[in-house]
Amino acid sequence: QVQVVESGGGLVQAGGSLRLSCTASGGTFTNYRVGWFRQAPGKEREFVTAVGRSAYLTAYADFVKGRFTISRDNAKNTVYLQMNNLKAEDTAVYYCAAAPTTNLRTPRISDEYPYWGQGTQVTVSS
Repeated sequence: QVQVVESGGGLVQAGGSLRLSCTASGGTFTNYRVGWFRQAPGKEREFVTAVGRSAYLTAYADFVKGRFTISRDNAKNTVYLQMNNLKAEDTAVYYCAAAPTTNLRTPRISDEYPYWGQGTQVTVSS
């Protein structure tokens, strides 16, 4: 089964940028949909973005459209989340998740992702 590990979190000022990475091992990553979710203190986990087998098949939450970009490099078994123009409300633990499907029909449903990383903290100071 595939395992995923996030990296790239940290502390950044509002308006700044960060790039998160999600690296997979133990499976053929190209056969997986990969999503990013986040959970802020005291809030429920929420969907951020996802990518299907093709890097052109993507979905985004409305609150990140135009600021965040998901991409994947299947040769490196890695999915990236480029976050620009960060806001204080983007502060959260960001999780990478993988689902053994290449479609993007219901990317926002966290229960469809059986494989999760440990999360990486993103803190945006205002």
